[in-house]
Amino acid sequence: MTRTILSSFAILFFLLAGCKKDNYEKPASTLTGKVVYNKEPIGLRSRGVQLELWQHGFQLFTKIPVSVSQDGSFSAMLFDGNYKLVLLPGNGPWVNNTDSIDVTVRGSTTVDVTVQPYFIIRSAPVTKNGTEITATVSIEKISAAQSLESISLYAGKTNIVDQVNNQGSVTVNAADIPDQSQPVTIKMNIPAGLVTQNYFFARVGVKTAGVAESIYSLPVKIE
Repeated sequence: MTRTILSSFAILFFLLAGCKKDNYEKPASTLTGKVVYNKEPIGLRSRGVQLELWQHGFQLFTKIPVSVSQDGSFSAMLFDGNYKLVLLPGNGPWVNNTDSIDVTVRGSTTVDVTVQPYFIIRSAPVTKNGTEITATVSIEKISAAQSLESISLYAGKTNIVDQVNNQGSVTVNAADIPDQSQPVTIKMNIPAGLVTQNYFFARVGVKTAGVAESIYSLPVKIE
């Protein structure tokens, strides 16, 4: 009899614990935004750059990592509350900024993160001629803190194309660019893996010396 009563209590305990777990409140508010310069989004490597959200809790100061998409946008599901949005040092193609941004999330909330890139891409049209693609790249130096390392042209099967995701690339080093204020022409033979494709995508990346991540143009569909 005693064993039966104990078993009943044990079953009741696990049922209640299960109900509590199932009824756990999930984040229902959305924080969205973009990383921008002069109100224009910054092109990045897909999920190569990460922001951090910090929120004071009852016991801990909790970190919430937020990945940034290649068009500079980001999104996170959160509980309503007050947060600090932080840029990770050395994690983007821009000047380090240790200032945090105070964000109050209530329902759908939008906030843009302003950065100062080392370089920006003014234009980067890509054209196809036979088995060759050509990019004409115009850049502008925004910060004198670092120098240009290289400019690259990437081609890939999808619009997610960058220094990691590509079928082929060509790089022109800064030493081979006598005048960085003038457009730079980069030519590349269509990679073998893309020759039979009906279309593919191309994109330009500009790398700053001593900085891991590049700044990118928008992907261009080549047909």
